[in-house]
Amino acid sequence: MPSITILGAGTWGTALAAMLGANDSKIDNVTLWSAIESEIETMKRSRQHPNFKDLVLPSKVGFETDIEKACTGADIIIFAVPSPFIRETARKVAPFIDEKCIIVDVAKGLEADTRKTLSEVISDEIGTKNGGIVALSGPTHAEEVVLGLPTTIVAASENIKAAEYIQQIFSNRFFRVYTNSDIKGIEICGALKNIIALAAGISSGLGYGDNTKAAIITRGMAEITRLGVSLGCSERTFESLAGIGDLVVTCTSRHSRNNQAGFLIGQGMSAKEAEKEVGMVVEGINALPAAMEFAEAQGVELPICSIVNRIVNGELSATCALTELMSRDLKSEI
Repeated sequence: MPSITILGAGTWGTALAAMLGANDSKIDNVTLWSAIESEIETMKRSRQHPNFKDLVLPSKVGFETDIEKACTGADIIIFAVPSPFIRETARKVAPFIDEKCIIVDVAKGLEADTRKTLSEVISDEIGTKNGGIVALSGPTHAEEVVLGLPTTIVAASENIKAAEYIQQIFSNRFFRVYTNSDIKGIEICGALKNIIALAAGISSGLGYGDNTKAAIITRGMAEITRLGVSLGCSERTFESLAGIGDLVVTCTSRHSRNNQAGFLIGQGMSAKEAEKEVGMVVEGINALPAAMEFAEAQGVELPICSIVNRIVNGELSATCALTELMSRDLKSEI
């Protein structure tokens, strides 16, 4: 049975630790690592995460702040740190990865300076000496996973055997995993859906209704698909759980920090004020620079993403955004 290390003790990392740690028949042990010593010490004493008051982590879950101890001998290492810290964390981990270790990325975003997906960033730092890199993505809010509410997700990798192994290890009676070989497409979905969720939140904050949100989701998916196909991704990927499935839940759920931040921006807050109020990393804001660079480099129109970028950067007020979108040149939907 595999030994699993989760890098990042935020809500998603903790939810995965709880789920995997409760799986007695498949998992040997789970180590939850964080660079923040006070965070780990608190969780070690209470066996709880401050955002999950009713959750007590299973006995199979251990805690660590020493990254060498956390990763040495691990069969599976899960990256659950925010996207801006992926490269730094991968660099630290690289010397301690076993050649058979499978790397799983559950963070969602793009690296601004390089326009690389997070699995590509990890690969840059750890090389090819591993059992494969898998992106795990789909409609999976941590707040529902810890309650054991049913959901489905996608394990994507160019190494399909690695994806199938993660499928077997992670699947249980309420967490169903599918596989996909289009890892780049899955990660493009995961990064850009957060930007569209900001737009959906902004529309709600401005007092617009369900019709507006449905239009944003639908046309947002068209933007994500256009960009992904231009990068060589499969069009069918964008119809998947990690595509339209994750987009719908992120644009509509009360658990979505991107949706929450967008709502606050629509209510008049700046992007920085909104992120501070949400109290967690808002990945849609982090993904904007790379998304804009991708759009320019690929010659692809991303009107909703572009409007959100201008709002976040203070170049356009949220109240003027709809007018700009609605007054664009008329065209065919297909």
